[in-house]
Amino acid sequence: MAKNDTEIFSKQLLDQLLAGRDPKTVLGSGGLIGDLKKALAERMLNAEMDVHLEQESEAGVANHRNGSSAKTVLTPEGALELTIPRDRHGRFDPALIGKYRRRFPGFDDKIIALYARGMSTRDIQGHVRELYGIEISPDLVSAVTDSATDEERATVERELKAP
Repeated sequence: MAKNDTEIFSKQLLDQLLAGRDPKTVLGSGGLIGDLKKALAERMLNAEMDVHLEQESEAGVANHRNGSSAKTVLTPEGALELTIPRDRHGRFDPALIGKYRRRFPGFDDKIIALYARGMSTRDIQGHVRELYGIEISPDLVSAVTDSATDEERATVERELKAP
C-alpha cells in the first residue's frame, strides 16, 4: 500500500502539540483535544466579530471591540470555558454559540435520543455525568425533552393541506 504523502498535520506539528502531555488525558476535554476545541472556537468567534464590525462599519455605524466575557459551554466531551468577544454597542450575537446559549448544537439531540430510548430524566442525568463528566440538572433534561415533545405535538396536530 502506498504511503499517504498528503498529511493534514506535519509530524513536527503533532510532536509540538503532544510535547509534555500525559498520553492518558490527550483525548479528554481537559487535554489536547479540549485545548484545540477551545482555541478553534475562540478563533471562530473572533472571526465572527471581525465580520460583524465590518458590516456595521459599512452601514455607517461606529462600533468597536469592547473586551470579552467568559462563558462556560457544555459540549459532549465536557464543559468548555470560552472567551466571547463583545462589541461596544452590545449587538454582537455569535452564530457559533448564540447569546444566552450554554450548549453547543447537537447536545440537545443526544439528550432527546436517550429519552426516546425510554430513559428517565434522572437516568439521562446520570448517563451524561458518567460519560462526559458534566453535571446537568433533571430540569434541563425535562426542558430539552419538553421542547421536543411540543414540536412533535405541533407537527402531529397540524392540518394537512389537500394536494
